[in-house]
Amino acid sequence: MSRTNFDQLLQAGCHFGHLKRKWNPAMAPYIYTERNGIHIIDLHKTVAKIDEAADALKQIAKSGKKVLFVATKKQTKEVIAEKAASINMPYVIERWPGGMLTNFPTIRKAVKKMANIDRLMADGTYSNLSKRELLQITRQRAKLEKNLGSIADLTRLPSALFVVDVLKEQIAVREANRLGIPVFGIVDTNSDPNNIDFVIPANDDAKDSVETILNACCGAIAEGIEERKAEKADEKAADAQAEGEEEVKPKRAARKARKDAPATEEAPAAE
Repeated sequence: MSRTNFDQLLQAGCHFGHLKRKWNPAMAPYIYTERNGIHIIDLHKTVAKIDEAADALKQIAKSGKKVLFVATKKQTKEVIAEKAASINMPYVIERWPGGMLTNFPTIRKAVKKMANIDRLMADGTYSNLSKRELLQITRQRAKLEKNLGSIADLTRLPSALFVVDVLKEQIAVREANRLGIPVFGIVDTNSDPNNIDFVIPANDDAKDSVETILNACCGAIAEGIEERKAEKADEKAADAQAEGEEEVKPKRAARKARKDAPATEEAPAAE
């Protein structure tokens, strides 16, 4: 069963590409036609590509790994933050911090710095500081929160990147390519799909278009997470049952030994 259909994508405006003069020829296989100087994307191919990407994302989530969502465009920021947060996945909606993937330990240090500020504020260490010093620390904390708060729980490199507008986020794509991290991307007619592992050809500017695609992909991730939980619960139940059986075995063996033991002969009466 398909995760989304042609009519849903059409209604959301996923088929509208960019002006013909702005196109990237590498997107030719995904273009259906041209209308009034604008390229129209082949939504039949978009449906197939969404299903392919959703299945792969589901498997990543099922294995307990993280997908990092990236969209710094003003019109798609909110929808990315909402959808990623709903499935407990990290996201970047402010400026991409250069070296976030290729220099991940440094980014982790900045996240830890944020946690340290919180700890020191909570235990009263900063209570003796002047108002000016306290203001500087508060501003620093706010800046860290804005840029890195959404990735605070990302303790290791993500297993995949989901990018909206691969042209705008090309630094993030390059870093992922360099590290061999698979990239899922909503790719418009003005972008190069060659560095994207899972291409979803669609309008990457319209909020409705992005939201429709995210609903399908995030829904697949949520399924993967639920299946992982169910498998873990089954494993736990199986382990508990096995432990119970292990405890029963010695008791059974002891009962059998008593049953099989020869009856003790009575001592002869003294003459």
